[in-house]
Amino acid sequence: MKDQHKLLSIDGGGIRGVLALELLDRLERDIAAAQGIPREEFRLSDFFNYVSGTSTGAVVAACIARGMPVSEIKDFYWNSGPDMFPGGWFKQKWSLLTKQSKFDAGRLEVQFKKMFGEQTTLEPGNLKCHLMCVTRNQSTDSPWPISSNPDAKYNRQDYAGSNLKIPLWQLVRASAAAPFVYQPEVIELDADHKFVFLDGGVTPYNNSAWQLFRMATAKEYNMNWPTGEDKLLLVSVGTGTSPKGDDGKFLARGFMRAYVTAKQTIGLLIQSMMVDQDTNCRQVGRCVHGAKLDAEIGDMIPRDGKYDPNDTYKNRIPLSQDLGRSFLYARYNVHLEQKELDRLGFSDVKAKTVQKLDSVKYIEDLKRIGARVAEDINVHDFAPFLKKRPF
Repeated sequence: MKDQHKLLSIDGGGIRGVLALELLDRLERDIAAAQGIPREEFRLSDFFNYVSGTSTGAVVAACIARGMPVSEIKDFYWNSGPDMFPGGWFKQKWSLLTKQSKFDAGRLEVQFKKMFGEQTTLEPGNLKCHLMCVTRNQSTDSPWPISSNPDAKYNRQDYAGSNLKIPLWQLVRASAAAPFVYQPEVIELDADHKFVFLDGGVTPYNNSAWQLFRMATAKEYNMNWPTGEDKLLLVSVGTGTSPKGDDGKFLARGFMRAYVTAKQTIGLLIQSMMVDQDTNCRQVGRCVHGAKLDAEIGDMIPRDGKYDPNDTYKNRIPLSQDLGRSFLYARYNVHLEQKELDRLGFSDVKAKTVQKLDSVKYIEDLKRIGARVAEDINVHDFAPFLKKRPF
């Protein structure tokens, strides 16, 4: 159908982006197969019309929007992880005492310039599909989701400070400027507009799915894509969640107590907001895949009978019965807690080793976990959008 559109959102999560890439690898493989297209000729940007991401998710989303195959993005993370997240325990503690960032962002900048090119911008012709990256503008104290939509208010080509003129590498670097990890990124749009940016993960949109839906459909964003279960598909991919509750106990004393408390609070707020965005999507959209949110509302997948934890497809209302929701919605993610890892068959993996944003030493474990979770992907959950298309 001509008025069908497909959206893809990727969470933030540092090096845990390799987990999301295993999910995306499975999506790329299965969507290609379902449409009868050879895998080597297919890219996610051939299927999805609008891709968004936050922090590490912005890195992956930008790569997809540039038309890169997932295998190439995986190689980038595998080979560049040590450069993006170097250092150790002593360097981390010294950085706190000297009020510096944990890692030098210069290494990140070099990697992004190499990946995207120094002169590549958001202007038409540089991307294979629309892109949105979530940042936080520290200068204005507000979230700044920046998109490549040429009709957006601040993307006009005749506007001196047009967002479309921002170098892609710099936009991705701004979205990934994690507090306590990297230095902020300064972007000068024109002589009158110079802003300091922090990681998009410290906005309500570390999971950018709900914001992506708004930017694609709300009239104020000037994209105005139609809604409906047969018109709009939204796929949301996580990097693993790791709630940082401590049963009311502090994990440190003195100087470090304040730091640990602040860091935990940031993590807990990000986690709660991610769940809230997910819940919004499941209420307004029609959820076809997603883990149970809590004991009260379950997974919110429409059923005409009781939920069966041993067969989540049992009693589902068929997609042929339109329920009047605004879009079809699938959420793929995993809880990186020991109980869940044990259930998935990873009792050899310690949860705390794969929960950190800079768990470079445990990339292989993250890949294994992602590949296992990817086995639950069934692209026929959004069958109305799986139609062969010309190239």
